[in-house]
Amino acid sequence: MAGSASRPLPSRPLLERKLEAHLRFIYPERSPEDLTAQVIEAFWPAGSGARMRPTARRASAPPWSERDAVLITYGNSLIDGEHPPLTLLHDFLKVHLRGAISSVHVLPFFPWTSDDGFSVVDYTKVNSDLGSWDHLARLGADYRLMADLVLNHVSSSSAWFTQFLQDQEPGSGYFIDVDPATDLSAVVRPRPHPLLRAVETPSGEKHVWCTFSHDQVDVNFANPDLLLEFIRIMRFHIDNGVRTIRLDAVAFVWKEIGTSCIHHPKTHEIVRLMRTLADYAHEPLVLITETNVPNFENLSYFGNRNEAHAVYNFSFPPLMVHALLTGDSTLLNRWQMRMPPAPMGCFFFNFLASHDGIGLRPAEGYLDDEAIASMIETIRGFGGLVSMRGMADGSQRPYEINVSLFDTLKGTAAAGEDGMQFERFVCSQTVMMALEGIPAFYIHSLLATPNDHERVARMGHNRSINRHQWNYPELEERLADASTDQARVLKEVLRRIRIRAGQPAFHPNATQYTLQLGPALFGLWRQSLDREQSIFAIANVTAEPQRLSLVSLNLIAGEDWTDLITGRRIDVPELTLDPYQCVWLTNRPKRAMRAR
Repeated sequence: MAGSASRPLPSRPLLERKLEAHLRFIYPERSPEDLTAQVIEAFWPAGSGARMRPTARRASAPPWSERDAVLITYGNSLIDGEHPPLTLLHDFLKVHLRGAISSVHVLPFFPWTSDDGFSVVDYTKVNSDLGSWDHLARLGADYRLMADLVLNHVSSSSAWFTQFLQDQEPGSGYFIDVDPATDLSAVVRPRPHPLLRAVETPSGEKHVWCTFSHDQVDVNFANPDLLLEFIRIMRFHIDNGVRTIRLDAVAFVWKEIGTSCIHHPKTHEIVRLMRTLADYAHEPLVLITETNVPNFENLSYFGNRNEAHAVYNFSFPPLMVHALLTGDSTLLNRWQMRMPPAPMGCFFFNFLASHDGIGLRPAEGYLDDEAIASMIETIRGFGGLVSMRGMADGSQRPYEINVSLFDTLKGTAAAGEDGMQFERFVCSQTVMMALEGIPAFYIHSLLATPNDHERVARMGHNRSINRHQWNYPELEERLADASTDQARVLKEVLRRIRIRAGQPAFHPNATQYTLQLGPALFGLWRQSLDREQSIFAIANVTAEPQRLSLVSLNLIAGEDWTDLITGRRIDVPELTLDPYQCVWLTNRPKRAMRAR
């Protein structure tokens, strides 16, 4: 996709002052003026046609609304052995998700060597097994395209690391060589393998830093030339249609011996610098940070409205799953009561499933060891797996549960499988749609994909259990059969997405309050930005019918109230909610969005 038409350059001094402030903090030993000129040239190269706006976009007019919903998918989640998978994905969106999805997150589509794409060989190329930049540009013309900027590490087969192994520039300065005798016990570890990897170079043996795997070698942001490389990559992706940039594993990018090497102040400053670039870009860019950490740490990436536009709502999946497995919303409710609204001009990225597992660190402070152990035991009974992380004392703790979300909800902790998998699963998706923020749906959630143990055995990684590849013709046959799990789940979830898209009270920044309805129910009150529409979104998280007294909701007198999900007018003092039933009670019912 070509760059935008040339536009007048803004007043340079203000932008330069902002960039100089960022760069002076990150690289105090370097000239901020010189680095600022290099950053501007990297992001707006001469003659590229991409120009900056004179001022940042107003926070009061963000480029998102209640009509937004995101699909998360690999580029090859759908295959047929004949067509480029990216063309099949585009067809699936147009045929089966029409009018429901506004944005598509295509997980790393670059050449890679491990971790299903997150060990990137070349950020400027598309894996030929998936398709081409042209295919992605076509997706970007119809949907907001979200792509990963894998900041923390590159593949050990990348050109940069090959140069490092040969003592050649520029790669020789792009990695972190640490004396193995160094005390690294303070470093926060997401994986149990040794942190350092020994490699041979012409200048002798070196030990490089590898946070996630020995094939994923961490890069050295203490070298400003490396930062400039990533800024050029950002510009390249933007010029090829990317509008939402996901900063993968960003929490780990800055290393300082003697610290935890996570959430370093200079890491936050790098995010602020990227936000400044995004705010001055002509394109309507959105930055989202991926930080699978405890809730308070995660929220820090909003900064003072000057870092990420959005953060992943990582605490939601484990707490929502816990509520449905136990039939008790107490901990989910406690977490939501303590959640602040997103800052003006920002939003929460809500999800329940992704290409990774159900992270357990984000539930710290809410789920104790006993609750986690019970949840793990229950999900193992439904075919799930567990991945561990290393601790400073050499021990290991559960890091995430690896399982398909549909199979996660086969039953409950008390009764096991119970035949209410469909109802429980749809309840989970409906609660997500009601939360403040934008909902994101993993393709395998929309398709009720079961655990793929065969893929785990073939790939050798627990996370492969939820990275199934559907044969597209076979999938279409299942979707054409109304009795299959795939057809039932997709139809009902899409119906609710389309209802949601027409409700101003579900704007990502609409007011939200948590209701106190007891452990069997979970409820939210949402109010539109103009205060015209209210929605009481309430879910029964148990396997038993539950009574809901409408007096407890303070429904406004004189208003006509309707349940958006059933279309039923509410004219009784009490409702009985079936197991896992959800209601969206509103005083201003809007039409569902028509298929586009």
